[in-house]
Amino acid sequence: MKAIVIGGGIIGLSSALYLRKSGWEVIVLDKGDFSDNCSYGNAGYICPSHFIPLATPGIVKQGFKWMWNSKSPFYVQPRLDRNLINWGLKFMRSATKENVEKAAAPLRDIALLSQHEYEDWAKMPGFDFAYERKGLLEIFQTQEGADHAHHTMEKAHQLGLKDTVVLSKAELDKLEPQTRINALGALFFKCDAHCYPNKLMSDLIAYLQSSGVQLLSGNEVNGFESCSGRINKVVTSKGTLTADEIVMATGSWGRQTAKLLGINIPLMPGRGYSVTLQDSPYKINYPSVLVEGRVALTPMDGNKIRFGGTMEITSHKTPPRMNRVQGILDAVKRYYPEFDVPLPPKEKIWYGYRPCSADGLPYIGRVKKYSNLTIATGHAMLGLSLGAGTGKLVNEIVNHSALSMDVRPFTVERFS
Repeated sequence: MKAIVIGGGIIGLSSALYLRKSGWEVIVLDKGDFSDNCSYGNAGYICPSHFIPLATPGIVKQGFKWMWNSKSPFYVQPRLDRNLINWGLKFMRSATKENVEKAAAPLRDIALLSQHEYEDWAKMPGFDFAYERKGLLEIFQTQEGADHAHHTMEKAHQLGLKDTVVLSKAELDKLEPQTRINALGALFFKCDAHCYPNKLMSDLIAYLQSSGVQLLSGNEVNGFESCSGRINKVVTSKGTLTADEIVMATGSWGRQTAKLLGINIPLMPGRGYSVTLQDSPYKINYPSVLVEGRVALTPMDGNKIRFGGTMEITSHKTPPRMNRVQGILDAVKRYYPEFDVPLPPKEKIWYGYRPCSADGLPYIGRVKKYSNLTIATGHAMLGLSLGAGTGKLVNEIVNHSALSMDVRPFTVERFS
C-alpha cells in the first residue's frame, strides 16, 4: 500500500514517519527542497502550556490598535481579498470566551501526546535534536500581566498541569542569575520542553531516507484526478503519481491545495520572523515568552539563542518587513536590558508563514468528499509543538486504527 504525503514540514514528515513504521510505502512531495519552511525558524517549543488559541477575546480590537504600528507583534494587512474577509469574519466569531474554554482541553491533549512522542524520538538512534524538558517562563512587566498569569495558572491546574506556578521577581532572578531582567515576575510552566528545530528536521529527514521513504523535492502539486469519491492521481510540476492514500500537510498553502479538490478551508498565512545568535555572548537558562512584548526567546543547542515573534496575516507575495524584526529586538531589550542585539542584515533573518485556522485549532482528519484523503494543517504557531502528535494521529486515521485522542474538535469541515 502506497501513501503520498504532500508537504515537507514537520507535520508532513511526522506523518511519513508513522506511516512508514506501520508498513506503508511512502512518498513525500515538497514544492521546495525540504530545507526552508516554518519548521526550521520557530522557537522550538514543545508546549502543553499553549492551550489558549490564537482567536481570543480582545485580539481583534488589539489588532486594530496595532494596525498602524510598523513594529507591532500582530498585524492584519488590509486588502480586498475574499478569502481574507471570509477567514476574518469566522475568526472574529470564534474569538469568544466560550470558544477559548472549549479549545483548551483538545490543545492540551494533542500537545501532551506530541511531547510523549518526541521523548520517544529522542531515544531513537540517529535523533539528537537538543531536546530539553526544563520548562517555559512567561515573563510579565505589568499588573495586568500578573493578573493574567494567576488566571492562566488556575486554568492550567484545572487541566491537570499542576506543576505550573507564578514566580516573584526574586524567584525569577534565581532561575536566571546570568542576566538582569526587567519584570514583575513570571508564570513558570514546568511541563514544557524545547529543542533545536534545525537539528530535529535534519534528523527526521535522514531517518526517513534511511527507512526507504522517497522525498521528492521541487514537486509542486497542480491538480488531482479522482473517481467515485477517491483520489486516483496527484499531478505535480514534475509528473503524475498514484497512491492508495493521500495526506495533505501543506501548511500555509493548505487552503490553495484543498481548493484544487473543491474543499474550502478557512486558513490564512501568518508570517513570523526570527533571529538566531550563534555562539551567543548572552546566556539564559530557560525559554521565555515576553508577555506584553509578545516575543519568544529560546536557548538552543548549547550555544545559541533564538528570538522570534510577530503574527502578520498577509499574503505569500508581500515582501518581508524588517521593522517587524526591529520590534522583536526592541521588546527583548525592554525585558533584558543587557542584551544589545543589532538588526542583522536581511539574509541573516529568517521568516516563514504559519497556517492560521479561523479558530486557533488545527484541521486534522478526513473529509466527506474523498474516502482516501486526510488533511493536517492549520497549526498556526504550534506546528512543531504538535508535529509528532499530529503525525501519529494521521497514521491512525489512515489505518482506521483506534485514535490516541478525540479529534472531533479538529474536524476539517467544521466551518462548512
